[in-house]
Parts: sequence; structure tokens; C-alpha cells
Amino acid sequence: MAEWASAKTAMSSPSSADVAINQTISVSTKLKAIYKDNILPAEKRYRYDFFYESPYLTDVEFDAKPQVMLVGQYSVGKTSFIKYMLGRDFPGARIGPEPTTDRFTCLINGPDERTIPGNALSVHPDLPFRGLERFGVSFLSRFEGSQLPSSVLRSLTLVDTPGILSGEKQRTNRGYDFTKVVSWFADRADLIILLFDAHKLDISDELKSTIDVLKGHEDKIRCILNKADQINRQQLMRVYGALLWSLGKTIDSPEVLRVYVGSFWDQPLKTMDNAELFEQEESDLMKDLAILPRQSAVRKINELVKRIRKVKTLAYIVGYLKSQMPTVMGKEKKQQKLINDMPNVFRIIMKKHNLAPGDFPDINTFSEKLKESKFSEFHTLKMDQIQLLEDCLTNHLPRLMEELPSERDTPETLRAKLGDESGRDVPLPTRMAKFGKAEASDAASNPFGAAEDADEYWALEESAERLKESFEALGPVGGFLSPQTAKEVLLKTGLGKEQLRSIWSLSDIDRDGYFDHHEYVVAMFLCDAVIQKGRPIPAELPMSVIPPSKRPMLKERNSNAF
Repeated sequence: MAEWASAKTAMSSPSSADVAINQTISVSTKLKAIYKDNILPAEKRYRYDFFYESPYLTDVEFDAKPQVMLVGQYSVGKTSFIKYMLGRDFPGARIGPEPTTDRFTCLINGPDERTIPGNALSVHPDLPFRGLERFGVSFLSRFEGSQLPSSVLRSLTLVDTPGILSGEKQRTNRGYDFTKVVSWFADRADLIILLFDAHKLDISDELKSTIDVLKGHEDKIRCILNKADQINRQQLMRVYGALLWSLGKTIDSPEVLRVYVGSFWDQPLKTMDNAELFEQEESDLMKDLAILPRQSAVRKINELVKRIRKVKTLAYIVGYLKSQMPTVMGKEKKQQKLINDMPNVFRIIMKKHNLAPGDFPDINTFSEKLKESKFSEFHTLKMDQIQLLEDCLTNHLPRLMEELPSERDTPETLRAKLGDESGRDVPLPTRMAKFGKAEASDAASNPFGAAEDADEYWALEESAERLKESFEALGPVGGFLSPQTAKEVLLKTGLGKEQLRSIWSLSDIDRDGYFDHHEYVVAMFLCDAVIQKGRPIPAELPMSVIPPSKRPMLKERNSNAF
């Protein structure tokens, strides 16, 4: 049976939970007020909903939980990945080698297990899906909610998408615009997971179109090369390279997307050649998912900033087109001339108002929308509305960002801002047996500890318990102290630079530049040994001082050195 572990342990003060809840509600409430007072009037005046096919935001969308959307071709393991995260089946789940998921499925937390039809889900007052009504009954009949009690879904909403097939036939038979629906969810998602099968790296036309509509959301995308345990190490190297090459041809960006490699389901690995690599990759991905609720407020501010910049640019474009129209005759001719000269129009507006090229809409899509409009009916540019948008970017949102945690915070101010953030981390699965390791033994539950000759014995176990509170006070994110925070802690010991360098090298056992709780304990032990007991810093850590979970990693590193 799967073990479950939260990224952090809850703090003892009951009032700190109220602080966290109030802080989250406060940010959401202020964002709603900023949107309604400063942004919504400009959106309505310049028809943002028409040109960007994005409805006006509602209060529910500001209050919504973080969303994770899974996209990929059929049989890449999307539904199995969700089942693995939840640790159980969910209503409506269908898994098989053939295309089984034929609808968009939204997984939500609830007291009982049931499926909710799409039409009912779209009018639910507490869920942010009302905007999906625009895609009609043909889509809503292929949309459903899957409700179940889950500790994971208390903090996240998961969206499973239909498997993508090759060819135009699949696209025309859907009865709705698949890419537009994906774009709608992408605008509201906190994380987009793009899955690939190690045996099926081809990117079909529809998958390419789907990836194209994710443009502008590159910061949210994480790629998974799934089922990688079914190929050997040499094949994996070639497959990984081929996937990066395909993505480079598909995604028009010089940056390489983060690709996680592994086997993301609850079954043991087929081959153990890359077991340690897969375990580390899965740990990194789960860390990304675990801290999503803590980043939700920042993500909402980030999305609102992007929206404001697009609204401001649209206002300048519409205002310019209106100003170029004649007052009496020749309106249609002038409108057609402006549409044909749209690239030059964009350049004029960009230079005149010092706008960024990335804030402009896609010129082809925008031109098609203009053909459906009458420029003479456009509203003129109102500079007071532009000033309201500027105020959001220069005053309101920066002030709101100051209420969120930052690296300049002291442990006291960070604690005041976060409150009991641990209650908002996502509990995710940890399965040692999957990677060929033994599960925790009964000795771990013995109140007197494990026997000294047992593999699980750790000499710093009591120190770890004693230092837990001081570790939490430093504000770890997802269970990890940032390099800057850890550095400041070590500097406060008063030890020399060379000594601290040696202590860091010994304590950062997994070489990731971050301190988890156990690595923090090792560092504090070494500092205390030098300061209080005058001991020299060892060349290497004794096995009894190394946390048991880190020993296999260290043993393999030492063996590779020879």
C-alpha cells in the first residue's frame, strides 16, 4: 500500500492556520477589486472578449484552486499518472492501450464519489467552468467532473484531456474546437504537463496545433518522457535526444523545456538500469507539484499582469484604427486598407507608445477578427483608462506583491506572511519498492530507535527532532531551504569561509544546492562539532552521520569515482 508524505509537517500553533487563510483571501479579494475597478471597464470598451476569445473574469476564477492540466497523445499514461498521484482509482477513469479517455475530465474534491455531467458542471456556482458554455452542447457533452474525497484534490484541481490522435479525421469528428478548449484551460492552469511515450515520439498535426496554442505559457509547461523504464540506458539517451530535437522544431523558442524522465505509475520498474535517475526525476516533479498551492497567489498576479498588458495594447490598436476612419464617406474602403496594412499599423503603434512586440495579438487571427467588425463603431482611446491600467502595473500590483513572501524577509516576517503554509502543501506518493528499495522497517516506529547495527540507524535522529522547529522557522519551500537562506544560517555561526565551504560540501549530500531537513541537521552537527567541541572537519562523513535515505546515493557516487 502506498505511503503518503506531506512536503512539510504542520506547525503547532492553531492560530497560524487562520493567518494563512486570511492572507490568501486578502490577496484574492484585492485582485478582484483591482480587476473590477481598473481593468474590466477597458476590456468592455475595447471588446477584449471578442478579439481574444476570452470571457471576462469572474470572482470564482480568482478564488479557484490551482489547476494542473495533462496533455498528450493517446496511451501515454495521462490517466495512470493521475491515478498514481491520487493513490487510487477515480470515477470515470478508463485505462488501456487504445484511446480510452474520450472527454475532458476535471477531478475535484468532494464528500462522495460520483461523476458530474459537463452541462451541470459549467453552471456550478463554486467552480470556475462557466466560461466553457461558449463551446456549446457538443463540447459540454464531452466534459465531465469526477468527484471523490482526496487529500491531493483538497489543494489542486486536475484536468485530464482526451488522447490526441493523428490525422484530420480525428479533428473533424470531435464536434468542437479541441485546441481552443485546451487554450481556455491553459489560460487558467498553474501547471501544464505534456506527456510523451518513449515508444511514440512522433508529434502529430493536432498535437503540434495544441502545442502552438500553449504559446505564452512556456513557464507553466513541464514535459514528461513516460514509460522510460521499458528501454535500456543507451536507448534512453537516444530517445531523450530525439524528443528534445522534436520539441525544438515544434516550440519556437531558444530555451529548452524541462523534461522529466521516468515511469509515472504505481507499478515496479521493468528494468533497474536507471532506477536512481528515475527516482530523482520523480522527486523533482513531485516537488514542483507539492508547492503549487503556495505559488497560487503569485501565479494569479502574473496572469493578471499579462492580461493588463494585452488590454492596454488592444486599447491603443482600437483607438488608432478609430482615429484613422473618415467621418462621412469611404469607410469600408479605408477599413479594408487598414486591415491589409496591419503589419505597418502594429509598427506605428509599437514605436509611438513604446510597447513590446510580445504584447501584440497574433496578426493573422486579429486581422480575421477585424473583418467581422466595423471600425466606425469602435470607441475612441480614453487616456484615463490607460492610466488606470498603468496604475495597476506600477502601484497596485507591486504593493500586493510586497505582501507575499520574498528572500528579503526575516524568519519572523516570513512566518507572519505564511502562517501555517504546511497545510497547503500537496501530499504526494512516495513508493520505495517501485525503485527496488525496501520500504521503511518496523524499527523506524520503535520509540527507542533502531538497533545500532541496523541499516536504518542514524546517529543524528534525536538532533533532527530537536532542530525541526528551527528548520521550519526558516521558511523552507516544498521542504527545502534555498541556497541563500542556508548560506545566511551558516554565516551566523561565525566560522571561516574555508570551514563553511567544507561543511557545505559534506552536508549538501545530493549536490542540488538546497538543504532539506536532514542535510540541515548534518550541517548544524558539523558546525557544533567545530565550535563547541573543537573537532576538525572530517574529510568525509562517517556512515552513522549520513541520513539513511542518502546512503545509496553516496555509495554509488563513491563507486563511480573508481
